[in-house]
Amino acid sequence: MTAAPPAAVAEDGPEGFTIRDSRITESSGLAASRAHKGVYWTHNDSDDGPYVYAVDSRTGKTVSRVTLSGIEPRDVEGISVGPDGNVYVGDIGDNLDGSWPEVWIYRFPEPKQLRGDVTVTPTRYTVRYADGPRNAESLMVHPRTGRVYIASKSSQGKGGLYAGPRKLDPGGVNTFSRVAEVDFEATDGAFSPDGSRLVLRAYFGATAYTWQDGEPKKIGSVPVPLQRQGESVTFAPDGRTLMYGSEGSGSGVEPTRLKGEAVPDSARDNGSGSSDSESSDDGAGDSSSEDDNRNLTLGAGTFIAALVVWFGLRRLFARRRD
Repeated sequence: MTAAPPAAVAEDGPEGFTIRDSRITESSGLAASRAHKGVYWTHNDSDDGPYVYAVDSRTGKTVSRVTLSGIEPRDVEGISVGPDGNVYVGDIGDNLDGSWPEVWIYRFPEPKQLRGDVTVTPTRYTVRYADGPRNAESLMVHPRTGRVYIASKSSQGKGGLYAGPRKLDPGGVNTFSRVAEVDFEATDGAFSPDGSRLVLRAYFGATAYTWQDGEPKKIGSVPVPLQRQGESVTFAPDGRTLMYGSEGSGSGVEPTRLKGEAVPDSARDNGSGSSDSESSDDGAGDSSSEDDNRNLTLGAGTFIAALVVWFGLRRLFARRRD
């Protein structure tokens, strides 16, 4: 049995944790609970059954497993908690990239108490894309409007962000329309708690966007920890920390603190009198980037100095041998 990796810690933010449920071997989605402090919802990728797990981040243990009655999932890939207090589960994967004409979203209320195994009967929504079937792994519910979004995944860099109807209809087909391009393989995404930022992650990177009037505007890349198979991301309740998850048994969920323009509007004042508003419309850069540039410059200078010393010593020893 391999030892669990140590929990990561984001500076002045929530701690990371290790998922300790042996049944969770392919954690493919992650969502912070709105009703239960320190709890994160997750699910397996496929071949597990209609189950969703509530994991306590303080212990890494599952505090409840929810069975979705009447559901035979095909390829569950995303999960999100909406402002209505419901958990949304995206059965939206398609490894053949367009072989399924329709996919599904399941919705159920967050249980008021998390004790052991419970069974719920979810609402099921049929989803089709306006421009044809596609593979997707990212499901996001906007925390203010409740509108559901899906980011498709494409190895050819032709992915997109799709918006569902303003209100999903359980009795008909819900058509999702493309509202933006996504030029990388998105494996998950999340809105900030205030709805002002969107983050989409890939296996080895992530991109942040501002969000206004239903449209994303690209900010740029944000840090991602090195994981064995980076699959999931969600915002912690503090609004300024991203929690990154990975597939695999005993996988870790690791926090990363956002800086600069990527920090959501409501989280810019952290309550201690400091603010992360360095990146503003006047073109001022992020102070962390300036520090990084200074460190790179100092590092390069040290490296060059070491080379000069090394070559000088070689010449000196060569002369002595002559």
